[in-house]
Amino acid sequence: MGDEKVAAEIDKGPRFGVRHIQTLLLFLCITVAYLGRLNISVAIVAMTNAASTNPNFQEFDWTEKEKNYIISCFYWTYVVAQFPGGYLSRRFGAKILTGICLFGSAVCSLLTPFLVPWGGWQVFCAIRIMQGLFQAPIFPAIHQHIAKWSPADERNMLGALTYSGVDCGTVLAMLVSGLIASSTLGWPGISYISAGLGLSWCVLWFILAANDPPSSRFITKAECVYIEASMKRDDDFHKKKIPVPWLAMFTSVPFLALLVVRCAETWGFSTIQSQIPSYMNGVLHMNIKSNAFFSALPYIARWIMSYTYLYFGNMAVRKGWLTLTVMRKIANTMALWLPALIMIGVGFLDDRNKSLAIALMVMNVGFNGGATVGCVLSTIDLSPNHAGVVMGITNPVANVVPLITPLVVGVIVTDVQNRSEWQIVFIIAAVIFFVGNLIFVLFGSAETQPWDDPDFLRKDNVEETIKIDRPKSVFKEIFGADDKVLEHIEGWPVEKRGNEKSNEEENEAAKRY
Repeated sequence: MGDEKVAAEIDKGPRFGVRHIQTLLLFLCITVAYLGRLNISVAIVAMTNAASTNPNFQEFDWTEKEKNYIISCFYWTYVVAQFPGGYLSRRFGAKILTGICLFGSAVCSLLTPFLVPWGGWQVFCAIRIMQGLFQAPIFPAIHQHIAKWSPADERNMLGALTYSGVDCGTVLAMLVSGLIASSTLGWPGISYISAGLGLSWCVLWFILAANDPPSSRFITKAECVYIEASMKRDDDFHKKKIPVPWLAMFTSVPFLALLVVRCAETWGFSTIQSQIPSYMNGVLHMNIKSNAFFSALPYIARWIMSYTYLYFGNMAVRKGWLTLTVMRKIANTMALWLPALIMIGVGFLDDRNKSLAIALMVMNVGFNGGATVGCVLSTIDLSPNHAGVVMGITNPVANVVPLITPLVVGVIVTDVQNRSEWQIVFIIAAVIFFVGNLIFVLFGSAETQPWDDPDFLRKDNVEETIKIDRPKSVFKEIFGADDKVLEHIEGWPVEKRGNEKSNEEENEAAKRY
């Protein structure tokens, strides 16, 4: 009875184990990173209009162009530097990379109140560029960490809980930053608190985090065995250096479908995030950005909806109603196609439908919360062993899109009060949402791909013919003699083929497995 109980515990895993602590740390990491990234939109208002928050602090006379440089320059390095992020997380481990990156981001926040009064907006841009450089590798490293720590059956839950930090950080940046700027701390307090949270997280991270279950100081043997067995890993798995199958990856249809849908999702969401408020201001005469609660409300809805998608998705997979692939496609369809319809509907509203416009905007962002359990976590599904590399490719490509959408809107919308021009913008976004998800539904997958195999590129995984200079034996073809006999007959050399292993090779293979 005792053995059965231990076996059941190993099969299920501890109720709250070290893997859950890793998930909590990753959630807080994303929350703190987004808080430091997005609080600039509130801070820059307080820095250029001190009377709106706390007039006791220095005010800066920056033009709109200079303010836009400050806000956007973060993404100049953030997009590019994600590409090596996946490689660096494999090379040095997610623990050290994530810790250094968030530490660097926190230091940038800490230096802002001291250096900006001295160097002006140019120094502020330099700080933001460095902050983008530090934060770039975080998401590839996080995906690598999730893949190492999440049992296959729990990957969806642990991954979605980790990613809910995006919505938490966004909501805090919009709601809390304004309160801090209006307090006795003033606008410098936004940077101080962001830096303090980041540095505090680093302490917890370096104490509690580990690159993989076997290297953790706090994990129980039962939990470690449960995680490693569920992923079918060998004892020396974490010591192996697995080469990246670049050609197989870039010719993989599910990978390409994932890349397309991530770009489509980012295009639509960036339109929702940045253009709908401008439309509501120009056509509906609603300055929603001036109200912190209305600005945060859509992301509160998205945060709640992400847990709703997670609960029902997990239940459907656990009870066997849906496969993981089907569940991801349904969630992603709701996250992209429903907002596509809502965007088209918003384009037909006028200033007599303000309440309906706010409701539709909240629903739009809320439904899009399903993209996390839809396409985002498919990065780990396709290749747990190369999750950081896959994320290091898909995420920066997708993050180029928000740099393009404002340019397209600028070409189409010449008069912000012209509703028909905005309708074209929303229809384009809706079509991209629809087509991108359709490709994911047809060609996407949540199945682990063959190129994820650690031995996929190993030479001994490919049969090769051993070439010899001596002539082939034709004795067997004429007389029916056995090659094993002919090997001992002088003058009758026999060619060994690559798929015929010697006894020593077979014994060595048996030892490995």
